[in-house]
Amino acid sequence: MKKIIALALSLVMCFSLASCSSGNESSVPEKIPEPEITKMRSICELATMECYYHNVAKFYEEKAESFLWFTKDKHFWIEYSGVVTIGIDASLVNVMVEDEKVTITMPPAKVLGTKVDEATLDHRSVIVANDSAAVTAEDQTAAFKEAQREMQNVASNDMTLLKSAQQRAQKLIEDYVSNLGKNVGKEYYVTWLYVTDDGTNNPDALTSASGTQSESTTAQ
Repeated sequence: MKKIIALALSLVMCFSLASCSSGNESSVPEKIPEPEITKMRSICELATMECYYHNVAKFYEEKAESFLWFTKDKHFWIEYSGVVTIGIDASLVNVMVEDEKVTITMPPAKVLGTKVDEATLDHRSVIVANDSAAVTAEDQTAAFKEAQREMQNVASNDMTLLKSAQQRAQKLIEDYVSNLGKNVGKEYYVTWLYVTDDGTNNPDALTSASGTQSESTTAQ
């Protein structure tokens, strides 16, 4: 009798364990990976371009020195080299995924930073005009700051360079989306929504496929 009871209890436990195991396998479906905003922002940071400039900054101050009726202007140049970093403000990049449609918000490329190479600045970098008033250390500092502003201004108005930086970031993101789609067996279609530096929507949109097909449209 004891053996029969023990056998019955063993069978009950086996059925219980079997039912628990079956429930765990089917309760949580596997999630298919989708394009992630954190990855796209990291790609934008990696896609930044460094452009090297060599320029001459001019400094001119009228009547910097005077004695009786004589006056002298202050006139000199500073020759320098520097680096301008151009890229996308990753904080303004966003993404929305609906099945195979991936909508990515993209701001324009801009100057992210400038740096004058101090190694190129020495006594030979300052060229003083023959009839110039004396040049002080403060004058050179002011000219140095003006050189940085000028370097940023030149880069900020180089539309070809800015467009190239934006296209570089978009190409790397499209490659990421395309490769992810191939890994999960999906063909994603990417729609680009452009915004200004302050996040305001730009009506122009470019649509392209991450697979072999491609198409383009412009919002009216």
